[in-house]
Amino acid sequence: MKKKSLMFFLLLILVLSTALAACGGDKKESGKDADSSKEKTLVFGRGADSVKLDPAAVTDGESLGVAKNIFETLINFGEESTELVPGLATKWDTSDDGLQYTFELEKGVKFQDGTDFNAEAVVKNFERWMSGNAESTPYFQSMFGGFKGEKNAVIKEVKADGEDKVVITLFRAQAPFLKNLAMTPFSIASPTAFEKFGKDFYKNPVGTGPFTFVSWKRNDSITLEKYKDYRIEGLPKLDKVIFRSIPENSARLNALTTGDIDLADGINPTDAKAIESNDKLQLFKRPSMNVGYLGMTVTRKPFDDKKVRQAVNYAIDKQGLVDAFYEGQATVATNAMPPVITGFNEEIDAYPYDPAKAKALLKEAGYDGKEIELWAMPVPRPYMPDGQKMAEAIQKNLEDVGMKSKIVNYEWGTYLEKAAKGEADAFLLGWTGDNGDADNFLYTLLDEDSIGSNNYTFFKNSKTHKLLKDAQIEVDEAKREKLYKEAQVILHDEAPWVPLAYSTPLIAGIKEITGFKPHPTGSDRFDTIDIK
Repeated sequence: MKKKSLMFFLLLILVLSTALAACGGDKKESGKDADSSKEKTLVFGRGADSVKLDPAAVTDGESLGVAKNIFETLINFGEESTELVPGLATKWDTSDDGLQYTFELEKGVKFQDGTDFNAEAVVKNFERWMSGNAESTPYFQSMFGGFKGEKNAVIKEVKADGEDKVVITLFRAQAPFLKNLAMTPFSIASPTAFEKFGKDFYKNPVGTGPFTFVSWKRNDSITLEKYKDYRIEGLPKLDKVIFRSIPENSARLNALTTGDIDLADGINPTDAKAIESNDKLQLFKRPSMNVGYLGMTVTRKPFDDKKVRQAVNYAIDKQGLVDAFYEGQATVATNAMPPVITGFNEEIDAYPYDPAKAKALLKEAGYDGKEIELWAMPVPRPYMPDGQKMAEAIQKNLEDVGMKSKIVNYEWGTYLEKAAKGEADAFLLGWTGDNGDADNFLYTLLDEDSIGSNNYTFFKNSKTHKLLKDAQIEVDEAKREKLYKEAQVILHDEAPWVPLAYSTPLIAGIKEITGFKPHPTGSDRFDTIDIK
Protein backbone atom coordinates (compact mmCIF):
# COMPACT_ATOMS: atom_id res chain seq x y z
CA MET A 1 0.00 0.00 0.00
CA LYS A 2 1.31 3.41 -0.88
CA LYS A 3 2.19 5.83 1.88
CA LYS A 4 -0.43 8.32 0.69
CA SER A 5 -3.12 5.64 0.61
CA LEU A 6 -2.08 4.39 4.05
CA MET A 7 -2.42 7.85 5.55
CA PHE A 8 -5.84 8.26 3.96
CA PHE A 9 -6.91 4.87 5.33
CA LEU A 10 -5.74 5.69 8.85
CA LEU A 11 -7.48 9.06 8.68
CA LEU A 12 -10.71 7.38 7.55
CA ILE A 13 -10.55 4.93 10.48
CA LEU A 14 -10.02 7.83 12.90
CA VAL A 15 -13.03 9.72 11.52
CA LEU A 16 -15.25 6.65 11.65
CA SER A 17 -14.11 5.81 15.19
CA THR A 18 -14.87 9.34 16.35
CA ALA A 19 -18.30 9.22 14.72
CA LEU A 20 -19.10 5.85 16.27
CA ALA A 21 -17.95 7.07 19.67
CA ALA A 22 -20.16 10.09 19.30
CA CYS A 23 -23.13 7.92 18.33
CA GLY A 24 -22.43 5.65 21.23
CA GLY A 25 -22.36 8.64 23.56
CA ASP A 26 -25.67 9.91 22.23
CA LYS A 27 -27.26 6.52 22.65
CA LYS A 28 -26.08 6.28 26.24
CA GLU A 29 -27.41 9.75 27.01
CA SER A 30 -30.79 9.11 25.42
CA GLY A 31 -30.97 5.76 27.13
CA LYS A 32 -31.03 7.53 30.47
CA ASP A 33 -34.44 8.46 31.86
CA ALA A 34 -34.46 12.06 30.66
CA ASP A 35 -36.91 12.98 33.42
CA SER A 36 -34.62 11.61 36.13
CA SER A 37 -31.91 14.14 35.26
CA LYS A 38 -34.30 17.06 34.87
CA GLU A 39 -36.36 18.49 37.70
CA LYS A 40 -40.08 18.04 37.09
CA THR A 41 -41.93 21.18 37.99
CA LEU A 42 -45.66 21.77 37.60
CA VAL A 43 -46.84 25.38 37.51
CA PHE A 44 -50.53 25.58 38.39
CA GLY A 45 -52.36 28.78 37.49
CA ARG A 46 -55.31 29.71 39.70
CA GLY A 47 -57.62 32.68 40.13
CA ALA A 48 -56.59 33.90 43.58
CA ASP A 49 -54.05 33.56 46.33
CA SER A 50 -54.61 31.43 49.41
CA VAL A 51 -55.85 33.13 52.57
CA LYS A 52 -53.93 30.91 55.00
CA LEU A 53 -52.06 27.60 54.74
CA ASP A 54 -53.48 26.23 57.98
CA PRO A 55 -56.34 23.99 56.76
CA ALA A 56 -58.12 24.16 60.13
CA ALA A 57 -58.36 27.96 59.94
CA VAL A 58 -59.90 28.48 56.49
CA THR A 59 -62.93 27.72 54.36
CA ASP A 60 -61.75 28.98 50.95
CA GLY A 61 -60.85 26.57 48.20
CA GLU A 62 -57.60 28.28 47.24
CA SER A 63 -56.19 27.66 50.71
CA LEU A 64 -57.51 24.12 50.99
CA GLY A 65 -56.24 23.22 47.50
CA VAL A 66 -52.65 23.90 48.53
CA ALA A 67 -53.11 22.35 51.98
CA LYS A 68 -54.35 19.13 50.35
CA ASN A 69 -50.83 18.59 49.04
CA ILE A 70 -48.99 19.40 52.28
CA PHE A 71 -51.23 17.61 54.78
CA GLU A 72 -53.16 14.35 55.06
CA THR A 73 -56.28 13.21 56.89
CA LEU A 74 -56.99 10.05 58.89
CA ILE A 75 -59.43 8.95 56.21
CA ASN A 76 -59.22 9.74 52.49
CA PHE A 77 -61.76 10.07 49.73
CA GLY A 78 -61.43 7.92 46.62
CA GLU A 79 -59.46 9.28 43.66
CA GLU A 80 -62.55 10.65 41.91
CA SER A 81 -65.33 10.12 44.46
CA THR A 82 -66.30 10.65 48.09
CA GLU A 83 -66.02 6.95 48.89
CA LEU A 84 -64.05 6.51 52.12
CA VAL A 85 -60.64 4.83 51.89
CA PRO A 86 -57.69 4.58 54.31
CA GLY A 87 -55.47 7.58 54.87
CA LEU A 88 -53.20 8.00 57.87
CA ALA A 89 -55.52 5.51 59.55
CA THR A 90 -55.25 2.06 58.04
CA LYS A 91 -58.63 0.94 59.39
CA TRP A 92 -61.37 1.95 61.80
CA ASP A 93 -64.25 0.46 63.78
CA THR A 94 -67.50 1.95 65.05
CA SER A 95 -69.42 0.89 68.15
CA ASP A 96 -72.97 -0.39 67.71
CA ASP A 97 -74.46 2.78 69.21
CA GLY A 98 -72.35 5.01 66.93
CA LEU A 99 -70.78 6.83 69.87
CA GLN A 100 -67.24 5.48 69.69
CA TYR A 101 -64.74 5.22 66.85
CA THR A 102 -61.40 3.42 67.03
CA PHE A 103 -58.69 4.22 64.48
CA GLU A 104 -55.56 2.16 63.85
CA LEU A 105 -52.77 4.37 62.52
CA GLU A 106 -50.10 3.68 59.94
CA LYS A 107 -46.78 3.02 61.63
CA GLY A 108 -43.42 4.60 60.89
CA VAL A 109 -44.78 7.83 59.39
CA LYS A 110 -43.01 11.12 60.08
CA PHE A 111 -44.09 14.70 59.64
CA GLN A 112 -42.03 16.79 57.26
CA ASP A 113 -40.13 18.34 60.20
CA GLY A 114 -39.06 14.91 61.49
CA THR A 115 -41.71 14.70 64.25
CA ASP A 116 -43.21 11.23 64.70
CA PHE A 117 -46.78 10.76 63.53
CA ASN A 118 -48.55 8.75 66.23
CA ALA A 119 -51.65 8.64 68.41
CA GLU A 120 -50.39 11.45 70.63
CA ALA A 121 -49.99 13.72 67.59
CA VAL A 122 -53.57 12.98 66.51
CA VAL A 123 -54.90 13.76 69.99
CA LYS A 124 -53.05 17.10 70.03
CA ASN A 125 -54.63 18.04 66.71
CA PHE A 126 -58.11 17.33 68.03
CA GLU A 127 -57.38 19.29 71.19
CA ARG A 128 -56.30 22.22 69.05
CA TRP A 129 -59.52 22.12 67.04
CA MET A 130 -61.80 21.51 69.99
CA SER A 131 -60.37 24.40 72.01
CA GLY A 132 -60.72 26.85 69.14
CA ASN A 133 -63.59 29.11 68.11
CA ALA A 134 -65.63 29.97 65.01
CA GLU A 135 -62.96 32.40 63.83
CA SER A 136 -59.88 30.25 64.43
CA THR A 137 -61.34 26.90 63.30
CA PRO A 138 -64.57 27.68 61.40
CA TYR A 139 -65.08 24.27 59.79
CA PHE A 140 -64.94 22.52 63.15
CA GLN A 141 -68.01 24.39 64.30
CA SER A 142 -69.86 23.67 61.07
CA MET A 143 -69.06 19.97 60.95
CA PHE A 144 -68.94 19.02 64.64
CA GLY A 145 -71.55 21.31 66.18
CA GLY A 146 -69.36 23.28 68.55
CA PHE A 147 -66.25 23.44 70.66
CA LYS A 148 -65.21 22.01 74.02
CA GLY A 149 -67.73 22.91 76.71
CA GLU A 150 -70.45 24.01 74.29
CA LYS A 151 -73.85 22.33 74.38
CA ASN A 152 -73.92 21.54 70.66
CA ALA A 153 -70.51 19.87 70.60
CA VAL A 154 -70.49 16.42 68.98
CA ILE A 155 -67.05 15.22 70.13
CA LYS A 156 -66.74 14.34 73.80
CA GLU A 157 -63.13 13.19 74.03
CA VAL A 158 -60.20 11.90 71.99
CA LYS A 159 -57.69 9.56 73.62
CA ALA A 160 -54.59 7.64 72.60
CA ASP A 161 -54.61 3.89 73.17
CA GLY A 162 -50.93 3.13 72.83
CA GLU A 163 -48.71 4.49 70.07
CA ASP A 164 -50.83 3.59 67.07
CA LYS A 165 -54.48 3.64 68.13
CA VAL A 166 -56.89 6.54 68.76
CA VAL A 167 -60.35 6.31 70.33
CA ILE A 168 -62.89 9.10 69.71
CA THR A 169 -66.04 9.25 71.84
CA LEU A 170 -69.07 11.33 70.85
CA PHE A 171 -71.82 12.93 72.93
CA ARG A 172 -74.32 11.85 70.29
CA ALA A 173 -74.17 9.83 67.09
CA GLN A 174 -73.39 11.74 63.91
CA ALA A 175 -74.18 10.00 60.64
CA PRO A 176 -71.59 11.88 58.50
CA PHE A 177 -68.85 11.72 61.16
CA LEU A 178 -66.36 9.69 59.10
CA LYS A 179 -66.98 11.75 55.97
CA ASN A 180 -66.40 14.90 57.97
CA LEU A 181 -63.04 13.59 59.18
CA ALA A 182 -61.96 12.99 55.58
CA MET A 183 -62.28 16.71 54.81
CA THR A 184 -59.07 18.70 54.31
CA PRO A 185 -59.76 21.09 57.25
CA PHE A 186 -59.23 18.10 59.55
CA SER A 187 -55.78 17.28 58.23
CA ILE A 188 -53.25 16.20 60.82
CA ALA A 189 -50.53 18.80 61.38
CA SER A 190 -47.21 18.50 63.16
CA PRO A 191 -47.76 19.37 66.85
CA THR A 192 -44.14 20.50 67.03
CA ALA A 193 -44.83 23.04 64.30
CA PHE A 194 -48.15 24.45 65.46
CA GLU A 195 -46.92 24.69 69.05
CA LYS A 196 -43.74 26.44 67.90
CA PHE A 197 -45.30 28.90 65.46
CA GLY A 198 -48.66 29.52 67.16
CA LYS A 199 -50.73 32.02 65.18
CA ASP A 200 -48.06 32.06 62.47
CA PHE A 201 -48.42 28.34 61.75
CA TYR A 202 -50.40 29.24 58.63
CA LYS A 203 -47.17 30.69 57.21
CA ASN A 204 -45.14 27.65 58.28
CA PRO A 205 -47.31 24.61 57.50
CA VAL A 206 -46.01 21.12 58.26
CA GLY A 207 -47.89 17.89 57.55
CA THR A 208 -47.23 14.35 56.34
CA GLY A 209 -48.33 14.95 52.74
CA PRO A 210 -46.46 14.43 49.47
CA PHE A 211 -45.09 17.97 49.25
CA THR A 212 -43.35 20.27 51.72
CA PHE A 213 -43.84 24.02 51.97
CA VAL A 214 -40.96 26.13 50.62
CA SER A 215 -42.06 29.73 50.11
CA TRP A 216 -45.00 32.08 49.69
CA LYS A 217 -44.93 35.35 47.75
CA ARG A 218 -48.23 37.00 48.56
CA ASN A 219 -50.59 37.41 45.58
CA ASP A 220 -47.98 35.81 43.36
CA SER A 221 -46.93 32.24 44.10
CA ILE A 222 -46.62 29.41 46.58
CA THR A 223 -43.85 26.86 46.06
CA LEU A 224 -43.88 23.28 47.31
CA GLU A 225 -41.21 20.61 46.94
CA LYS A 226 -41.31 16.83 46.92
CA TYR A 227 -41.25 15.25 50.38
CA LYS A 228 -38.54 12.67 49.86
CA ASP A 229 -39.60 10.57 52.84
CA TYR A 230 -43.26 10.43 51.84
CA ARG A 231 -44.97 7.33 53.16
CA ILE A 232 -46.20 6.04 49.77
CA GLU A 233 -43.38 4.60 47.69
CA GLY A 234 -42.96 6.11 44.23
CA LEU A 235 -44.94 9.25 45.02
CA PRO A 236 -44.98 12.10 44.35
CA LYS A 237 -43.77 11.98 40.78
CA LEU A 238 -43.17 15.71 40.57
CA ASP A 239 -40.19 17.41 42.18
CA LYS A 240 -41.84 20.77 42.62
CA VAL A 241 -45.28 22.41 42.40
CA ILE A 242 -45.74 26.15 42.02
CA PHE A 243 -49.20 27.66 42.59
CA ARG A 244 -49.36 30.93 40.65
CA SER A 245 -52.09 33.50 41.24
CA ILE A 246 -53.43 34.95 37.97
CA PRO A 247 -56.80 36.64 38.67
CA GLU A 248 -57.94 37.19 35.07
CA ASN A 249 -59.28 34.08 33.34
CA SER A 250 -58.07 35.25 29.94
CA ALA A 251 -54.59 36.01 31.28
CA ARG A 252 -54.43 32.57 32.88
CA LEU A 253 -55.37 30.85 29.64
CA ASN A 254 -52.84 32.95 27.75
CA ALA A 255 -50.15 31.92 30.25
CA LEU A 256 -51.05 28.29 29.54
CA THR A 257 -50.89 28.65 25.75
CA THR A 258 -47.53 30.45 25.93
CA GLY A 259 -46.05 27.81 28.22
CA ASP A 260 -45.70 29.98 31.32
CA ILE A 261 -47.90 27.58 33.30
CA ASP A 262 -48.75 23.90 32.85
CA LEU A 263 -52.23 23.61 34.35
CA ALA A 264 -55.01 26.17 34.83
CA ASP A 265 -58.33 26.14 36.62
CA GLY A 266 -61.19 28.64 36.33
CA ILE A 267 -61.40 28.15 32.58
CA ASN A 268 -64.19 30.12 30.97
CA PRO A 269 -66.77 27.80 29.42
CA THR A 270 -66.53 29.95 26.28
CA ASP A 271 -62.90 28.81 25.86
CA ALA A 272 -63.61 25.07 26.01
CA LYS A 273 -63.82 24.53 22.22
CA ALA A 274 -60.61 26.44 21.57
CA ILE A 275 -58.76 24.34 24.12
CA GLU A 276 -60.09 21.06 22.70
CA SER A 277 -59.00 22.08 19.20
CA ASN A 278 -55.47 22.97 20.35
CA ASP A 279 -53.22 19.94 19.87
CA LYS A 280 -50.84 21.19 22.58
CA LEU A 281 -53.53 21.33 25.27
CA GLN A 282 -56.08 19.07 26.93
CA LEU A 283 -59.35 19.86 28.72
CA PHE A 284 -60.36 18.29 32.04
CA LYS A 285 -63.86 18.36 33.51
CA ARG A 286 -64.27 18.21 37.25
CA PRO A 287 -67.20 16.01 38.43
CA SER A 288 -69.93 18.48 39.41
CA MET A 289 -70.70 18.78 43.12
CA ASN A 290 -71.33 22.47 43.66
CA VAL A 291 -73.84 25.31 43.73
CA GLY A 292 -73.43 29.00 42.94
CA TYR A 293 -75.84 31.36 44.66
CA LEU A 294 -76.83 34.90 45.57
CA GLY A 295 -77.10 35.11 49.34
CA MET A 296 -79.18 37.68 51.22
CA THR A 297 -78.26 38.58 54.80
CA VAL A 298 -81.55 38.18 56.63
CA THR A 299 -80.50 40.38 59.55
CA ARG A 300 -80.19 43.40 57.23
CA LYS A 301 -83.02 45.36 55.69
CA PRO A 302 -84.73 44.85 53.31
CA PHE A 303 -83.84 41.14 53.40
CA ASP A 304 -85.25 40.60 56.87
CA ASP A 305 -88.59 40.31 55.02
CA LYS A 306 -89.30 36.95 53.35
CA LYS A 307 -91.40 38.60 50.65
CA VAL A 308 -88.44 40.72 49.57
CA ARG A 309 -86.22 37.64 49.39
CA GLN A 310 -88.86 35.82 47.34
CA ALA A 311 -89.18 38.86 45.08
CA VAL A 312 -85.45 38.75 44.33
CA ASN A 313 -85.80 35.06 43.44
CA TYR A 314 -88.53 35.95 40.92
CA ALA A 315 -86.58 38.95 39.62
CA ILE A 316 -83.45 37.10 38.51
CA ASP A 317 -83.34 35.44 35.10
CA LYS A 318 -81.45 32.33 36.17
CA GLN A 319 -81.67 30.57 32.83
CA GLY A 320 -80.39 33.71 31.13
CA LEU A 321 -77.38 33.77 33.48
CA VAL A 322 -76.60 30.11 32.82
CA ASP A 323 -76.88 30.61 29.06
CA ALA A 324 -74.74 33.74 29.08
CA PHE A 325 -71.92 32.70 31.40
CA TYR A 326 -71.66 28.91 31.45
CA GLU A 327 -71.88 27.88 27.77
CA GLY A 328 -73.65 24.59 28.41
CA GLN A 329 -71.43 23.69 31.37
CA ALA A 330 -74.14 24.29 34.00
CA THR A 331 -77.82 23.88 34.77
CA VAL A 332 -80.17 26.16 36.69
CA ALA A 333 -80.06 25.43 40.42
CA THR A 334 -83.26 24.68 42.29
CA ASN A 335 -82.03 23.87 45.80
CA ALA A 336 -79.16 24.71 48.12
CA MET A 337 -77.44 21.44 47.19
CA PRO A 338 -76.78 19.77 43.82
CA PRO A 339 -78.74 16.77 42.47
CA VAL A 340 -75.73 14.41 42.81
CA ILE A 341 -76.12 14.54 46.60
CA THR A 342 -78.35 11.91 48.21
CA GLY A 343 -81.48 13.55 49.61
CA PHE A 344 -81.89 16.11 46.81
CA ASN A 345 -85.55 17.10 46.47
CA GLU A 346 -86.45 16.73 42.80
CA GLU A 347 -90.01 17.95 43.35
CA ILE A 348 -88.88 21.52 43.98
CA ASP A 349 -88.76 23.80 40.95
CA ALA A 350 -86.68 26.96 40.67
CA TYR A 351 -88.53 30.24 41.12
CA PRO A 352 -89.57 31.22 37.58
CA TYR A 353 -88.35 34.44 36.04
CA ASP A 354 -91.35 36.66 36.72
CA PRO A 355 -90.60 40.40 37.08
CA ALA A 356 -94.28 41.24 37.52
CA LYS A 357 -94.55 38.85 40.48
CA ALA A 358 -91.36 40.33 41.93
CA LYS A 359 -92.76 43.86 41.72
CA ALA A 360 -96.01 42.76 43.39
CA LEU A 361 -94.17 41.13 46.28
CA LEU A 362 -91.95 44.17 46.80
CA LYS A 363 -95.07 46.34 46.94
CA GLU A 364 -96.69 43.98 49.47
CA ALA A 365 -93.55 44.11 51.59
CA GLY A 366 -93.58 47.91 51.57
CA TYR A 367 -90.09 48.07 50.08
CA ASP A 368 -89.00 51.71 50.14
CA GLY A 369 -86.72 51.60 47.12
CA LYS A 370 -83.53 52.14 49.12
CA GLU A 371 -80.38 51.15 47.24
CA ILE A 372 -78.71 47.91 48.36
CA GLU A 373 -75.12 46.76 48.13
CA LEU A 374 -74.56 43.84 45.77
CA TRP A 375 -71.21 42.16 46.46
CA ALA A 376 -69.40 40.68 43.45
CA MET A 377 -66.78 37.97 43.91
CA PRO A 378 -63.34 39.27 42.89
CA VAL A 379 -62.07 35.88 41.76
CA PRO A 380 -63.29 33.13 39.43
CA ARG A 381 -64.54 30.07 41.26
CA PRO A 382 -65.60 26.63 39.99
CA TYR A 383 -69.25 27.45 40.61
CA MET A 384 -69.02 30.97 39.12
CA PRO A 385 -66.49 31.72 36.36
CA ASP A 386 -67.04 35.50 36.34
CA GLY A 387 -68.54 37.01 39.48
CA GLN A 388 -68.30 40.61 38.26
CA LYS A 389 -70.29 40.01 35.07
CA MET A 390 -72.82 37.91 36.97
CA ALA A 391 -73.27 40.80 39.40
CA GLU A 392 -73.79 43.24 36.53
CA ALA A 393 -76.48 41.03 34.99
CA ILE A 394 -78.22 40.61 38.36
CA GLN A 395 -77.99 44.35 38.96
CA LYS A 396 -79.95 44.89 35.72
CA ASN A 397 -82.57 42.28 36.74
CA LEU A 398 -83.08 43.99 40.09
CA GLU A 399 -83.25 47.44 38.52
CA ASP A 400 -86.03 46.19 36.24
CA VAL A 401 -88.23 45.48 39.27
CA GLY A 402 -87.40 48.69 41.12
CA MET A 403 -84.52 47.59 43.33
CA LYS A 404 -81.43 49.72 42.83
CA SER A 405 -78.08 48.22 43.73
CA LYS A 406 -74.46 49.28 43.99
CA ILE A 407 -71.85 46.67 43.08
CA VAL A 408 -69.19 46.34 45.76
CA ASN A 409 -65.78 44.66 45.44
CA TYR A 410 -63.20 43.54 47.97
CA GLU A 411 -60.02 41.49 47.90
CA TRP A 412 -60.95 37.80 48.24
CA GLY A 413 -59.83 37.27 51.83
CA THR A 414 -61.52 40.49 52.94
CA TYR A 415 -64.65 39.58 51.00
CA LEU A 416 -65.02 36.30 52.88
CA GLU A 417 -64.17 37.80 56.25
CA LYS A 418 -66.65 40.66 55.97
CA ALA A 419 -69.42 38.48 54.52
CA ALA A 420 -68.99 35.99 57.37
CA LYS A 421 -69.61 38.85 59.79
CA GLY A 422 -72.92 39.68 58.10
CA GLU A 423 -71.75 42.97 56.57
CA ALA A 424 -73.16 42.35 53.08
CA ASP A 425 -76.71 43.10 51.95
CA ALA A 426 -76.60 40.62 49.08
CA PHE A 427 -73.53 38.69 47.97
CA LEU A 428 -72.47 36.25 45.29
CA LEU A 429 -70.85 33.08 46.53
CA GLY A 430 -71.00 29.34 46.11
CA TRP A 431 -69.97 26.04 47.59
CA THR A 432 -68.17 22.96 46.40
CA GLY A 433 -69.13 19.96 48.51
CA ASP A 434 -66.47 18.73 50.90
CA ASN A 435 -67.67 15.20 51.53
CA GLY A 436 -70.64 14.32 49.32
CA ASP A 437 -73.18 14.47 52.17
CA ALA A 438 -76.31 16.64 52.32
CA ASP A 439 -75.28 17.77 55.81
CA ASN A 440 -72.26 19.50 54.27
CA PHE A 441 -74.56 21.74 52.25
CA LEU A 442 -77.73 22.33 54.25
CA TYR A 443 -76.42 22.29 57.82
CA THR A 444 -73.04 23.80 57.01
CA LEU A 445 -74.40 26.68 54.95
CA LEU A 446 -77.88 27.41 56.28
CA ASP A 447 -78.23 26.23 59.87
CA GLU A 448 -78.09 28.54 62.88
CA ASP A 449 -75.16 26.57 64.33
CA SER A 450 -73.07 27.67 61.33
CA ILE A 451 -73.68 31.40 61.76
CA GLY A 452 -70.27 32.99 62.10
CA SER A 453 -68.56 30.26 60.11
CA ASN A 454 -70.15 29.27 56.79
CA ASN A 455 -73.72 30.58 57.14
CA TYR A 456 -73.16 34.08 55.74
CA THR A 457 -76.88 34.82 55.42
CA PHE A 458 -77.40 34.53 59.21
CA PHE A 459 -80.57 32.61 58.40
CA LYS A 460 -82.11 30.59 61.22
CA ASN A 461 -85.32 28.60 61.37
CA SER A 462 -86.45 26.33 64.22
CA LYS A 463 -88.06 23.80 61.86
CA THR A 464 -85.07 23.36 59.58
CA HIS A 465 -82.76 23.31 62.59
CA LYS A 466 -84.64 20.36 64.08
CA LEU A 467 -84.79 18.52 60.76
CA LEU A 468 -81.06 18.96 60.12
CA LYS A 469 -80.05 17.98 63.64
CA ASP A 470 -82.30 14.91 63.49
CA ALA A 471 -80.74 13.98 60.14
CA GLN A 472 -77.27 14.10 61.68
CA ILE A 473 -78.04 11.36 64.17
CA GLU A 474 -80.30 9.27 61.90
CA VAL A 475 -78.46 6.17 60.67
CA ASP A 476 -81.30 4.97 58.40
CA GLU A 477 -80.46 6.54 55.03
CA ALA A 478 -84.05 6.51 53.77
CA LYS A 479 -85.17 8.44 56.84
CA ARG A 480 -82.27 10.85 56.47
CA GLU A 481 -83.26 11.55 52.87
CA LYS A 482 -86.80 12.35 53.93
CA LEU A 483 -85.61 14.81 56.57
CA TYR A 484 -83.37 16.62 54.09
CA LYS A 485 -86.15 16.83 51.51
CA GLU A 486 -88.47 18.39 54.09
CA ALA A 487 -85.80 20.93 55.01
CA GLN A 488 -85.36 21.91 51.36
CA VAL A 489 -89.08 22.71 51.05
CA ILE A 490 -88.82 25.18 53.95
CA LEU A 491 -85.58 26.70 52.66
CA HIS A 492 -87.17 27.18 49.24
CA ASP A 493 -90.06 29.09 50.81
CA GLU A 494 -87.93 31.15 53.21
CA ALA A 495 -85.58 31.99 50.33
CA PRO A 496 -82.36 33.17 52.05
CA TRP A 497 -80.62 32.35 48.76
CA VAL A 498 -81.24 32.62 45.08
CA PRO A 499 -79.74 29.29 43.93
CA LEU A 500 -78.24 30.10 40.53
CA ALA A 501 -76.29 27.25 38.97
CA TYR A 502 -74.88 23.76 39.27
CA SER A 503 -71.73 23.88 37.17
CA THR A 504 -69.19 21.53 35.63
CA PRO A 505 -65.85 23.25 36.32
CA LEU A 506 -63.24 23.21 33.56
CA ILE A 507 -59.47 22.82 33.88
CA ALA A 508 -56.94 22.96 31.07
CA GLY A 509 -53.41 21.60 30.89
CA ILE A 510 -50.55 20.91 28.54
CA LYS A 511 -50.62 17.62 26.64
CA GLU A 512 -47.59 16.28 28.50
CA ILE A 513 -49.51 16.01 31.79
CA THR A 514 -50.58 12.51 32.83
CA GLY A 515 -52.15 11.11 35.98
CA PHE A 516 -54.24 14.19 36.83
CA LYS A 517 -57.64 13.27 38.26
CA PRO A 518 -59.79 16.28 39.20
CA HIS A 519 -61.69 15.61 42.40
CA PRO A 520 -65.36 16.57 42.87
CA THR A 521 -64.51 18.33 46.16
CA GLY A 522 -62.33 20.79 44.25
CA SER A 523 -59.20 19.93 46.25
CA ASP A 524 -56.82 18.02 44.00
CA ARG A 525 -53.86 15.86 44.96
CA PHE A 526 -50.89 16.44 42.67
CA ASP A 527 -48.87 13.44 43.86
CA THR A 528 -49.96 11.22 40.96
CA ILE A 529 -49.32 13.83 38.27
CA ASP A 530 -46.42 13.26 35.92
CA ILE A 531 -45.07 15.37 33.06
CA LYS A 532 -43.80 13.28 30.17
